[in-house]
Amino acid sequence: MKSTSPATLPLLLKSLCLPTFAREYAVIAAQAAREGLSREAYLLALATQEAGERAARRVERLILDAKLSRDKSLEAFDLTRLPPKVRTTVATLREGTFLDQATNVLVFGNPGTGKTHLVCGLGLDLVRKRRPVLFAPTFQIVQRLLAAKRDLRLAAELNRLDRFEVLILDDLRYVQQSREEMEVLFTLLAERYERRSVMITSNLVFSQWDQIFKDPMTTAAAVDRVVHHAVILELSIPSYRAQVAKARSQAASRAGTAEVKREEDTNLTDDRTDGARTAP
Repeated sequence: MKSTSPATLPLLLKSLCLPTFAREYAVIAAQAAREGLSREAYLLALATQEAGERAARRVERLILDAKLSRDKSLEAFDLTRLPPKVRTTVATLREGTFLDQATNVLVFGNPGTGKTHLVCGLGLDLVRKRRPVLFAPTFQIVQRLLAAKRDLRLAAELNRLDRFEVLILDDLRYVQQSREEMEVLFTLLAERYERRSVMITSNLVFSQWDQIFKDPMTTAAAVDRVVHHAVILELSIPSYRAQVAKARSQAASRAGTAEVKREEDTNLTDDRTDGARTAP
């Protein structure tokens, strides 16, 4: 076997796209020598570290591609606010197996109940399992598809979206109501039917979807495709934002009351001191 200069090894490893090998081979070689590891064990340690870092880099790329907020994780979501049945369903969804059956997830609830945070958290969990996800407000996706249709590249745009195993459409209510926009949204849902998953959040229950799709037949067809293979989460809980605002208001009120009480106590003390000084 032709010998290779030690200085050449990092270059070879870099050309083979093995950056962790290139960075760690000397360190792990020294460790292997100290511990008396076999060549196979040394190679396994290097390969394991390379694979682990490669997986971590892929997750980072997927998070960037997904457009997900890292702050909206399920770890930062108060799951105890959810009804017990919903909590159980969320725990199952976090495993990600619903994607294998192209099952949809529909989240309904009033404003402030945490719909967006919940689907973002689920999306982050899926990305960590290396499942491609895309999060976007529904109106943005609709405008993206509408622009593609006008440029005669709608099919190509749908193909690009197809690489995401789940498409998170946030706030279906805010879709504008022109016929063109309704048509591209319906096309998207029909294209992904039984092939790829969608997650949808909305304040509108199904009986109100005619506000989006206008035509009763199109509304029925859209609902049918979305619901056929779907998990439905109903967040029948108070607004989190309203609860936070109320708590802040109460805290400010208590702080104000305490400050007034301190001022009254101070004034009373001052009055007593002044009275003692002027007493004969």
